[in-house]
Amino acid sequence: MNIIDKLQWRYAVKKFDSQKILSQQKINILKEAFNLTATSYGLQPLKLLIISNKDIQKELVAHSWNQPQVLEASHLLVICVPKTYTTKEVQKYFTLVKDVRNTSDAILNPFKEFLTAEIDKKTQEELLIWNKNQAYLALGNLLTVCAFENIDSCPMEGFIPEKYDEVLNLEEQNLHSVLVLPVGFRADDDYMKDLKKVRKNITETVMEIS
Repeated sequence: MNIIDKLQWRYAVKKFDSQKILSQQKINILKEAFNLTATSYGLQPLKLLIISNKDIQKELVAHSWNQPQVLEASHLLVICVPKTYTTKEVQKYFTLVKDVRNTSDAILNPFKEFLTAEIDKKTQEELLIWNKNQAYLALGNLLTVCAFENIDSCPMEGFIPEKYDEVLNLEEQNLHSVLVLPVGFRADDDYMKDLKKVRKNITETVMEIS
């Protein structure tokens, strides 16, 4: 199957087979894919929680509009962003760039000063919105990788972030939950499993300018 066939195969699973568990190899692929996601300036203002504790998953169902996929899924992925974001993250990023690429300060400093100024002039509310946008990039990447790896998934905005933060003790880690992605294997009796995908004609969604 090519990538388009895989994307045709993918859908938002309504019922997972709770008896089937993803292998550690598949989980490792998702971890690597998340870490390789493109983010603005490469700053990676994101954290991925991978939950396989069924007691925790069960508790989170009540904070997810009672969507059963949260418990039925093999694993529950939660994408988080920092509650407070500062220029310290820029400093860490450029330290990493220097370590990995051995780039001189003369080359790095102008860009570092620019990014520091960009972060400094934004409010925490603006930075939170900016970082949330990065979370959607990560979600899109994970959905595509899931399809390619024959991992079923169901992207969710339908949950109460504050309750997730409370259950998962995220505030202590300066984190805020943004998106939820149950992953695993579709159930044989999921009513959505064999339905045709509904999409607009490509001529309605794509414009070519030459």
